[in-house]
Amino acid sequence: MTSALPLVAIALLLLATGLIGFYGLRISRTTSDFFVASRTVRPVWNASAISGEYLSAGTFLGLSGLVLLSGAEAFWFPVGYAAGYLLVLLFVAGPLRRSGAYTIPDFVHARLDSVVARRVTSVLVLVIGWLYVVPQLHGAALVITSVAAVPPWVGSVGIAVVVSAVVAAGGMRSITFVQAFQFWVKLTALAVPLVFVLMALGGAFEPGGAVVTFDPGAVFPHEAGPGGLDAYATVSLLLALLLGTTGLPHVLVRFYTSPDGGSARRTTVVVLVMISVFYMVSSTLGLVARVVAPDLAAPGVADTVVLALPTRLVPGLGGELLAALVVAGAFAAFLGTSSGLVVALAGVVSQDLFGGTVRSFRWSAVACTLIPLAFALVTIPQGLVTSVGTVFVFAASALSPVILLGVWWRGLTARGAVAGMVVGAVLCATALLASSALVAAGYGSPSGSTADGVPGVVRALLAQPAAWTIPLATATLVVVSLLDRRGPPLRTDRFLRRLHVPERRRA
Repeated sequence: MTSALPLVAIALLLLATGLIGFYGLRISRTTSDFFVASRTVRPVWNASAISGEYLSAGTFLGLSGLVLLSGAEAFWFPVGYAAGYLLVLLFVAGPLRRSGAYTIPDFVHARLDSVVARRVTSVLVLVIGWLYVVPQLHGAALVITSVAAVPPWVGSVGIAVVVSAVVAAGGMRSITFVQAFQFWVKLTALAVPLVFVLMALGGAFEPGGAVVTFDPGAVFPHEAGPGGLDAYATVSLLLALLLGTTGLPHVLVRFYTSPDGGSARRTTVVVLVMISVFYMVSSTLGLVARVVAPDLAAPGVADTVVLALPTRLVPGLGGELLAALVVAGAFAAFLGTSSGLVVALAGVVSQDLFGGTVRSFRWSAVACTLIPLAFALVTIPQGLVTSVGTVFVFAASALSPVILLGVWWRGLTARGAVAGMVVGAVLCATALLASSALVAAGYGSPSGSTADGVPGVVRALLAQPAAWTIPLATATLVVVSLLDRRGPPLRTDRFLRRLHVPERRRA
């Protein structure tokens, strides 16, 4: 793509982001503004912001690329991502808002009255957040090299600079405006090109109206269906995506910005609608690509398919304009998710290490951007959906059991929580690192029976560990809590009533 239009689109998006962030700075005054937007964000606005940060590089670019590579099998990712919010709606959205906390470590500390549990939670939140930021920076590098002859680090550094500046300047209130704007940019950036792409397939831009015929065999190749290890991998992946959402710090912290628990639940319903529409658009582009761009079906290259489709199917300036719109949407995805992660991480670092002041929040925002940036600059990007999926597995294993049982089980103790978090984190990290080492050593796909002496079942268990790491972490948490002679804190019943009784009934 040699046109200057994509660079103009990126510049306009960055300018709009800066102006909106400056507006947020003007109305950010108090500590509560910086940490939870003074708990005044209404459902539709908050849902737009949540969707803006949740729909990351892995969704905007990676989902279409994964559908191009895998066909219908890739649909498990959007199903799991969207269904995860159903669990959030049913089990944690309202109670977390009623807890009165600013961050996830705040909630754990208030629930268990334990500094140790808080510290362990803080470490896990930082690890999850940094692992999630890195794919966003990799995605920015991928896009910038696709539209301009510049080094990959330019995209990563550019996103990091803008995110750290906007978060440090206005905190959560500023980021709320930015993320809500960026969601609608992202949806427009895929929906409008999809309309024109479908028109092109219908022959709207061809002399005589030639129509491209879809071959169902090309879009949905006949397969016997998942069985054996493939079925295990699918179930394990879906479990990770479902429970992983309840362990993502940048998602949960947004519910603290709602006025009350009922508003948090209404926000979640709107989020389900918004992200479902987005996933339908993104998946459809991937299906189109299986017919008109099969040459892009290669790891690493497939993630650029949404950038290539408009210019392939829409001739002339129209295709260039649509491609520029897609590039702007991609950068909105990087900015929205990265800023949400950084504001969540800055709140944790500021609260735990520096007393929770506005000044410490700003310095923490800069630090929480520089660390993943350094990691992104020295690592090679993998598939974007795969990278994000790894974060979901880790969050589901390490944090989700504590959050869910902290809300719903009276018997949870501090020792049980710490044991469960440590076991889940260590088991999941060990499995994922071992799986990566096997792949790097050339041991092949987990679906085979045996490769170079490594049974396929072992490789499958390591590649998708959620089906056994989550139950083991939860069992450890429950058993240690039951054996803990100190028992839960004395004020547990009062705290749980606060979580589950609506505000109006309490009043």
